[in-house]
Amino acid sequence: MSSNDIFEMDSVTETEEMEGDTEVGMIDEEVVYPEEFLPTYHSIKEGATVTKALLAEFNDKPDSLFFNDGTRRIDFILVYEDEDKKDFEKRHTFQRRKRRREYFEASLMQMGMELEATKSVIDDKLFFVKIHMPWDVLCTYAEVLHIKLPIQPNDLSSRPSPWRYLSCITKHFYPSEELIGKETEFFTAPFEKDRLDYFYVKDKDIFFTPAMRSRMAYYILSRAPYEIRGNIKKFGITKLLDGGVYKAAYPLHDCRFNVKSKEEGCPNERFLLYEEWAHPKSFYKMQPLDLIRKYYGEKIGIYFAWLGFYTIMLTLAAVVGLGCFIYGYKTQETSTWSKEVCDPEIGGKIVMCPQCDRECKYWRLNSTCEASKKLCIFDNYGTLVFAVFMSIWVTLFLEFWKRYQAELEYEWDTVEFLEQEQQPRPEYEAKCIYERKNPVTGVKEKVPYTACGRCVRVSIGIGTVLFWILLIVASIVAITVYRLAAFFAFSARLRAQDLKELEPLKEYVTPQMATSVTASLISFVVIMILNILYERVAIWITDFELPRTKTDYENSLTLKMFLFQFVNYYSSCFYIAFAKGKAVGYPGQPVYLLGKYRNEECDPGGCLIELTTQLSIIMGGKAIWNNIQEVLLPWVKNLIFRHCTSVHSEKVIPRWEQDYQLQPVSKLGLFYEYLEMVIQFGFVTLFVASFPLAPVLALVNNLFEIRVDAWKITTQFRRVVPEKAQDIGAWQPILQGIAILAVATNAMIIAFTSDMIPRLVYYWSFSVYPYGDNSTNTMEGYINASLSVFNIEDFSNFSRPLGKVPNITTCRYRDFRYAPGHARQYEYNVYYWHVIAAKMAFIIVVEHIVYLTKFILSYVIPDVPYAVKEQIKREKYLTQVILHETNLKLVSKRLIPAHDETLKDTVANVVAMEEMDLDF
Repeated sequence: MSSNDIFEMDSVTETEEMEGDTEVGMIDEEVVYPEEFLPTYHSIKEGATVTKALLAEFNDKPDSLFFNDGTRRIDFILVYEDEDKKDFEKRHTFQRRKRRREYFEASLMQMGMELEATKSVIDDKLFFVKIHMPWDVLCTYAEVLHIKLPIQPNDLSSRPSPWRYLSCITKHFYPSEELIGKETEFFTAPFEKDRLDYFYVKDKDIFFTPAMRSRMAYYILSRAPYEIRGNIKKFGITKLLDGGVYKAAYPLHDCRFNVKSKEEGCPNERFLLYEEWAHPKSFYKMQPLDLIRKYYGEKIGIYFAWLGFYTIMLTLAAVVGLGCFIYGYKTQETSTWSKEVCDPEIGGKIVMCPQCDRECKYWRLNSTCEASKKLCIFDNYGTLVFAVFMSIWVTLFLEFWKRYQAELEYEWDTVEFLEQEQQPRPEYEAKCIYERKNPVTGVKEKVPYTACGRCVRVSIGIGTVLFWILLIVASIVAITVYRLAAFFAFSARLRAQDLKELEPLKEYVTPQMATSVTASLISFVVIMILNILYERVAIWITDFELPRTKTDYENSLTLKMFLFQFVNYYSSCFYIAFAKGKAVGYPGQPVYLLGKYRNEECDPGGCLIELTTQLSIIMGGKAIWNNIQEVLLPWVKNLIFRHCTSVHSEKVIPRWEQDYQLQPVSKLGLFYEYLEMVIQFGFVTLFVASFPLAPVLALVNNLFEIRVDAWKITTQFRRVVPEKAQDIGAWQPILQGIAILAVATNAMIIAFTSDMIPRLVYYWSFSVYPYGDNSTNTMEGYINASLSVFNIEDFSNFSRPLGKVPNITTCRYRDFRYAPGHARQYEYNVYYWHVIAAKMAFIIVVEHIVYLTKFILSYVIPDVPYAVKEQIKREKYLTQVILHETNLKLVSKRLIPAHDETLKDTVANVVAMEEMDLDF
C-alpha cells in the first residue's frame, strides 16, 4: 500500500460526486487494503463490472434464518430503498447512492462473503440484502479477532454451591432448568486457522455461534470500501447508514419473542429469554446470565450481571435504611426540641425576625411545628449510624463485585482479554497518515496524529468540557437568584394573608418549602435541557480526539459525560447541603448576593429537610423520565410503524422484515443505562445521611429497571451486534471515586447541614453548669439556646419591615451570637466556637475511622477468589498439555518411517521446542 493512500469516511460534496463518468472509479490491482485489518480484501480492477447480489424471491418461510437454499445461514441484514423508483428531480442523488451501494456489495463479495437480495413483502421499494459468511471466511476472521474457541470439554469439578442444601426452595428463584439447561464448559484458546485440528469441531455449522458470526460480519462491514477515488478510499457501513445509502444494518433475532420458531433446529433463545427473563411474571427470578451473554455478547451480559449484583447488595442497605426511617418516624413525637417548637408556651411565644427585607413580616416559631416533626424523621441519631454503615456498605459492594467479576471473566473467557483483541476503530484507521515506531514491538505503524496534534486535540476537549461545567455553575447561580427572589415573594404572600384556598395545607406550605419545591422543579428541567445539549457536544469532542479502539472511545466519552452529569445533577444538592444558610449574617447586617439579593436562610431546624426534598424530587423525576424514554417511546414508535405498514393477514412476513420493524439500537449502546445507575448510586451514597429511604427507592426502581431493560432489549429493539468486554470499563474507577467522596460528604452533611452536633454540644456541655441551669444533661431549653436575640431598633432603613410593628422590642434568629447590650453584641459567642470545634473534630474522627475500615476491608478481601485463581492456573496447565500432546501426535503422523534413533531424536527435538514455546 502506498504511503500516500488516504482512508476517508466522510462524504464529499454533491458536485464532486457528479463529476466524471457514472462508472465506478477503481484503483490498481496492486494496491490492497492493509492485510492486518482485512486479510481477504482484494481491490477490483479499474473499469471492471461490479458483481451484484443475486435477487431471490421470498420462499414463504417466515421463521427461516437461511438463504433460499436452506443451508447458508444469514449472518447480517442490510436494508436499502430502490433508487430507480425515486423522484426524477432527485434521481442523480440516488444514482450516486446506488453506485456506492453496488461497489460496497461487490467489495463484500470480493472478500468472500455471499449475498442474496429479497424484495420486501410490505413495501415494493425496500430490498433486504442477506449476508452469509462461508466457513473459510469465518476461520480467517476468527483468527484476526482472536476469538477463543473450545479445545476440549472442561473436566474440572465445579465448586459446589453453598445453597445446594436449600435447592428445593431456591430452585423456584432461578430460570427453569428444563428450558434453559446448563451449557457444557470447555477449555478454550484463541483460534488459529492453521491449527484447526486442535479445536473441538463437532459440527462446523454450530462451531461458531450466531453471536460470533454477527461480530465477524460487522467487523468486515465496518471496513469494506464503498468508493475509491485515486488514492482516497472511503469505507464503512456507518457512513453509508448516515448518508442514506442503507436504511438499516442488523443481525437477526432467531425467532419471535413470544412464539417459538417452527424451523427445525432453531434454539429459540430469544423466546427463552423473554419467558424466563423479560416477562413480568419472572421478576422474582435470577437472571440467566450465560444465555444473555451467549445471545447478546459479553458487553450486554456484564451490564446485567453488574445491575443484578448491585440490586442484590441494595437489599441490605434498603433494610437498614428502612429501619432508620421507622426509628425516626416513631420518635418524632418524643423529640424534646420538636415539642418545644410546637409548645404554645415556648414556640408560640418566640417571635422570629423577618427573613427578607421590608416586605417580610415577624412570625411565630410554632408555625414551623409540622416541619420540625418531619425533620425529626431524618435528623436523628439513627441517621448517623446509617451514614457510617453506608460508607462500609459501599466498600463491601465494590470489593465483592470485583470478586464476582473475576468469576465471570473466567467463565466467559475474558481473563486474558488482550489489547490485540480490540481492533482499531474504522474512524481511527481512516485518518492514519503519520508513521511512528511502536514503543512495544519496534515496528513502524501508522497513526492519525503526531504527539503535538494529540496534545492539541486533548486540550481542546478539556477546554470544552470545562466551559460547559462553568455553564452549569452559571445556571446554579441563576437558580440561586431565583430562590432568593421567590423566597421574598412567598414570604410576603404566605405570611401576609390567610390563603383560605390552602387551608388544609397551610401548616405545611411555608415560604422555605414553597421556594424549595419550585426551585427543585426548575432545577430538574434545567438539568434535562443541558443533558440533551451536552450529549451532542461530548460526542463531537470524543470524535475529534480519535481514540484508537472502541473501548478507548467509550471510556473517554464516559469520563466527559459523567463529569458533566456529576456537576449537573449534584450541584443543587451540594448548594443546599453546604452553602445555603451558611453566610447570612444577622438581621441588622445581612449578607447580600450580587449586592442586591439577601442570602436565604434555613428553617430553624436546619436545611436537612430541604436537601431531602431536593433528593426525592430529582430521584423521582429522573426515574419517571427515564421510564418514559425507555419504555413508552419505543413501544409507541413500534406501534405507529406497525400501523403505518400494516398488511393483510394473508401475507407472511419474513424474519428479517419483522426485525426491521423494531427500533434501531442507540449508537451509544449501554452508556445511558450505566449512567442512570451510576447517578443513582451517587444519590444513594453521597447524600444518604439526609435521606435514609434512598436505598429503598433505588431498590424498587432497580427491580423494575432490570425487567424493563430486559423487556426493551428483547421485544422492542433489533438484535445488537455482540461485543467483547472484560469489565464495566471506566465506570469502575468512577464508582470507586464516588465511594471515597461519599465518606466526606456524609460526614459534612451530619456536621454542617443537620443540627445533630449543636444538639449534642448543648446536651453534654451547655445544658448543665457552668453554662446551663439544669442539674443533669437534658435537651430542655435547646431551642431557646440555639436562637439569638436581636433588638428591632437595630434594623437598617433598607431592611426594616414595613407596616405596623407588633408590641415587641426584640426578635429571635437562628445563630449563636451575643445578645444586644453585651460588650460584644452580635459577635459569635462561646457556644458557636464549641460547636465549630465539635464539627471539625467529628469530621476528622469519622473520616479517619471509616477510611481505615475501608482500607482494611479492601486489603483483606482479595479481588480474585482463591478457587478461581486455582481454576485459571489449572486450565492454563491443561491447555498447554493438550496442545503439547496434539503437536506430538501431528508430528508423529507426518514423519516418514525411519530408524528408531532418528525418530526418537526428531521427537525429542519437537518436545524441546514445544517446551520452549507453547504459545498459542
